[in-house]
Amino acid sequence: MAEGRQAVGEPLAQADVLATGESIARMQDRSGAIAWPDGHVDAWDHVECAMALSACGLREPARRAYQWLRETQRADGSWARSVESGRVTDPAAESHHAAYVAVGAWHEYLVTGDERHALVMWPTVRRAVEWALELRTPRGEISWERDAADRPGTYALLSGCASIHQSLRCAVALAKLADDPRPDWELAADQLGHLVARHPEAFADKSRFAMDWYYPVLGGAVRGVDADRRLASDWDTFVVPGLGVRCVSDEPWVTAAETCELVIALDACGMRDRAREVFASVQHLRHHDGSYWTGWQFANQAPFPRERSSWTAAAVVLAADALTGFSGGAGIFRDAADEAGQPGDRAACGCNAGRPEEAERG
Repeated sequence: MAEGRQAVGEPLAQADVLATGESIARMQDRSGAIAWPDGHVDAWDHVECAMALSACGLREPARRAYQWLRETQRADGSWARSVESGRVTDPAAESHHAAYVAVGAWHEYLVTGDERHALVMWPTVRRAVEWALELRTPRGEISWERDAADRPGTYALLSGCASIHQSLRCAVALAKLADDPRPDWELAADQLGHLVARHPEAFADKSRFAMDWYYPVLGGAVRGVDADRRLASDWDTFVVPGLGVRCVSDEPWVTAAETCELVIALDACGMRDRAREVFASVQHLRHHDGSYWTGWQFANQAPFPRERSSWTAAAVVLAADALTGFSGGAGIFRDAADEAGQPGDRAACGCNAGRPEEAERG
């Protein structure tokens, strides 16, 4: 465990952030893949790690991570849900995994200003987004998977679709940079953002998970007073003072990744003092080598699981960047909302929903 607690409101020193980035780089194999502690790789967490490497200035491992994505993308535009040592261990694919490559590619451009690399990534992003959008329902939410038999999932996930909303915003920006505008993607993002913000009935009930609480804010679909209200609504359910954010509401277990994602969501809404306080609370999970324990079971007073994961370290780096702005990609989550600051296209939906609580009342 960490040798001491970070003072409330005190950001990580740049050397500490770099040490965390280097802990991710040590987990990257020669192919460029960045695995979980158990050895498997999924595209979403791999992208998150690539973003953290880039934010830390670790350009070469970041570029190898993006090369891995280009080389392992399947012909249909997706990535297998799980790959281990180059072998597919779960051939199903998830929509938010595929779409998230757009966030990574746009982040790399924001950090480096390298238009050439953005254009190299553009065909990969285009195929991935088109694959994800094929899973849209007539209402506009996006089913969470295609299974191993290529059947679409029977439901959509709120956190997954909130992430896809951000991915679509980044994909639209990349399309404009590539001089290949995609107005249909903009419309899809508008509609998806509206559903995330106003129509909880469109998604499977996963409300025991913290991600369903803060991801509509993190992904940019909910902002302003509605974001304040949403984050306040379940604060006491998920936030354990001085320790971090519970992964699920009914277990005595806080996780560093969920805590840092909440930090980014708070920062995106302008709640910087609270974001810094929450960020400080999770530093008890820092290891002396810069990596982070995935979580802490506070009833047993022990790490759980007993692992230090690359994607946890990545979330810490991205939260630190959001708070201190040490890279050009620091604002990528703040900018996830649409320019008008509205929760999607109500006219396209045809509903009369005003604020989220009005939608829930029907």
